[in-house]
Amino acid sequence: MHAYHGCYLRVDLTTGSSERIPLEESLLRSYLGGSGLGVAILLRERAAEVEPLSAEASLAFVFSPLVGSPLTTSAKFAVVSKSPLTQRINDSLSSSGFALSGKKTGHDAIVLTGRATEPSVLIIDESGVRLEPAGALWGLPNREAQSRLRERLGADYQVASIGPAGERLVRYATISHDGRHAGRGGSGAVLGSKNIKAIAVRGSHRCSWGDPAALIDFARKLSEKSFGPATAKYRELGTASNLLVFNRLNVLPTRNFQQGSFAGANAVSPEQLGVSREKTRASCAACTIGCEHLYGLRDGQGNVRLEYENLFALGPLCGIDDGEIVLRACQKCDELGLDTISAGGTIAFAMECAERGFLDEPWLRFGDGAALLRALDMIVSGDGIGRMLAEGSRRMAHEIGRETINFAPQVKGLEIPGYDPRGLQTMALGFAVGSRGADHNRSGAYEVDFSQAVDRFNVGPEAAVLAIETEDKAALLDSLILCKFLRGVFTDFFVDSAEMLQLVTGWNVTASELRATAQRIVTDKKRFNILAGWTPAEDTLPERMLNTPLPEDARAMLSSARLSGLVQAYNVARGWTAEGWLPELDD
Repeated sequence: MHAYHGCYLRVDLTTGSSERIPLEESLLRSYLGGSGLGVAILLRERAAEVEPLSAEASLAFVFSPLVGSPLTTSAKFAVVSKSPLTQRINDSLSSSGFALSGKKTGHDAIVLTGRATEPSVLIIDESGVRLEPAGALWGLPNREAQSRLRERLGADYQVASIGPAGERLVRYATISHDGRHAGRGGSGAVLGSKNIKAIAVRGSHRCSWGDPAALIDFARKLSEKSFGPATAKYRELGTASNLLVFNRLNVLPTRNFQQGSFAGANAVSPEQLGVSREKTRASCAACTIGCEHLYGLRDGQGNVRLEYENLFALGPLCGIDDGEIVLRACQKCDELGLDTISAGGTIAFAMECAERGFLDEPWLRFGDGAALLRALDMIVSGDGIGRMLAEGSRRMAHEIGRETINFAPQVKGLEIPGYDPRGLQTMALGFAVGSRGADHNRSGAYEVDFSQAVDRFNVGPEAAVLAIETEDKAALLDSLILCKFLRGVFTDFFVDSAEMLQLVTGWNVTASELRATAQRIVTDKKRFNILAGWTPAEDTLPERMLNTPLPEDARAMLSSARLSGLVQAYNVARGWTAEGWLPELDD
């Protein structure tokens, strides 16, 4: 086969043994790579039916047919597991040299199961697979741990690690590599539960391509388009520029979704942050877009990568209007290995609980930057309220009681990203039905809300088909894998993807086949969740976001009945039952 090695490496950490498991060409063509192949492998491993932090759980690092090709933004990998935060499927994506080196080990995926007898480092290279004691690496923040491990093994190894949050099994801990993170939903906790501090990979196995000359020409044209107007916003301004736009539209979640606009938005905007501090740009591996924007801390203690989601979650959501505090909080999350959306969402929820007298934590108040930084440290130390914060907002609400679940900012246990669903009602549907929970990267339904196709304040059942289209595109992008910022570059996404995949693999794929592939992947995520215990009652939003308008705009009101109708229309359009069951599994 071109573009594939035709197997995945299965490592049993309990025994230290490993084996190569064949992957049939038909399976690879049906699921491609990344999220799609990861879900297929986890179903084969029966991962839906075990506890995610148990030794029996499986964690998969999955590559794609495009990794190692000349195509821009293709140096990406997926981390797929059952989430300890949601108990549902968790597929996370990230970019870095880890994808390139991981695939060069000669495998299309690396699957970990079992548990090492002591904190360890997993090394996969030309000599085989081995475990070494983590020793002094255990307890170190991500950047230092990765630096020391490269010093020990050699600079040609690529490393993915967990920070102290993953070691302490914080349910939204991430896996880090070169300052980037994978793992909304707690992939870092899954790796930590296996006593693995880091994975280091190096290899020399290269794949061949179906039509190398034509692929190089296609890649050149794609790179040229990636410099065009479709990606200019991300390249020149970064995603953080969304902050002021969403603030003007009254859909910027503020003070735990109590408001849709933030009076202090200008103070923490990237435009203002860039005035008083050093600002630089960077790119992921094999990327021509260069959307990363890094801001220097005033004391010179490093640069901080700033995206809209971490800016919103650690700024307006917690009522923080001090840019330096937001940047320090982002840096702390990077080093500790915390997902910023879940960390910010859970702290904001706790701030409201304290404000209402449901928690005896008088120091924890909206707008208090010192309280935010203290709470982040406590999440990892487990001191005081940190134990509850480490569980995420849903579990915390259940422990506090007093109907606080009504304003816990989560869907299926995953904290909601920076889009208030009352003013973006197609996005509300995407959040409600998302297999991963509330996630803007698995459903790009906000694109529909910002188009002329719907009235975002009054979305009807016809929007379900449009939401499905964005979800299918995301599923295909996440399985090929390519950066979502390329969405606007393709003339016809499915047609262009078919041509690209044909050049890479030599398969005679068509646009209609890839549409069916995307639908299959979405359906198998649902299948995983059903096996894990999903029920239709999960496909909803918190009570706060139903039947009550945003204070700034009375039009931004989503009724329970309307959301229920949207969910039902989505399920029927998917070919499932109206309640969301797969027909072959319907009781």
